[in-house]
This record gives sequence, C-alpha cells and structure tokens, in this order.
Amino acid sequence: MANLNRVFLIGRLTRDPEFRTFSNGGKVAKFGFAVNNRKKNTQTGQWEDEPVWLNCEAFNRGDQGTLADRIERNCRKGTQLYLECHLQLDSWTTQQGEKRSQLKLVVDNLQLLDSRQGGGEGSDEGGFSGGAKRYESGRPPAYDEDMPPSLNQGNPPRGNFAPESDLPF
Repeated sequence: MANLNRVFLIGRLTRDPEFRTFSNGGKVAKFGFAVNNRKKNTQTGQWEDEPVWLNCEAFNRGDQGTLADRIERNCRKGTQLYLECHLQLDSWTTQQGEKRSQLKLVVDNLQLLDSRQGGGEGSDEGGFSGGAKRYESGRPPAYDEDMPPSLNQGNPPRGNFAPESDLPF
C-alpha cells in the first residue's frame, strides 16, 4: 500500500524564528505557525475561527537548500506563508523518565505571501506586495520552486515521482 505524508498550509508565524547553525555549515529555523479552522457556534449561529498552533522546522539542505536562510532574511512574527511540509514525530524521555512525543512539520518548500513588517517592494525586510512575485521578464519561468504546485506552469518539480501508469489507483 502506498503512503503519502504531505501537508499544505497557509497561515502566520506566531513567534520570531529561532536559528541554529551546525558544525557542517547547515542551518535550521524553528518557528511557531498558526492556521484557523472555521466552525459554526451552535449557540449564536455565527462562524468562528478556531486556531491550530503548530511547531515547524526548515533546514538548509544540499547545494540548493536555502529555506532556513530565506526565513532568517524575510520572516518575523506575523509573516504570512504558504508551506509545503511533511509530518515528523519527535520522541524523547524527560529527566523524570516520562516518555513524550510531539508531531512537528518539516518544511519542504515555502512561499512568502506578505509581511507585517511594513517593508515595501524590494525592501530588505522581506516586504511583498499582495503576495505577488515580480519577475524581470514580467512572467514567471516554466517552473518556480517558490510557487505552490497549483500555480506552476510547465514542468513538474524535480523528484522521484511515479508515472501515472504506476499509480495504484
């Protein structure tokens, strides 16, 4: 049976990211992220937001890996992001000998949608205008790793993807 571990979210950072650099030159960014679920209040009949609080990590991986660097340059508490992630279970034992575990999101790709820092277009603060990216040619390339798959045109992302004929469904 096939397995799939993918999560797609749009939300905001709940705190400033924390960064750690490894001895091999790698880097990780850890941050809180919140998304809202909508539910109807049975007493008032009004729709209400119910926040979901998540812990995320983004790494600089491989020669092209710059996720943690991009977060360091552009993201602060309140920044809105589109995230493509996978779930990972962290398990540990406390000093009192109790076993603990927690699901976290490991970011595979992200897109900056806006910034609450007040930076304008082209600013070093990472300000973006309405989530729109600017391209020198006036149109996006055939495939842009920073865009959600639904907005990409042309070639699919690089990776190990089975041809449609190999899919079990």
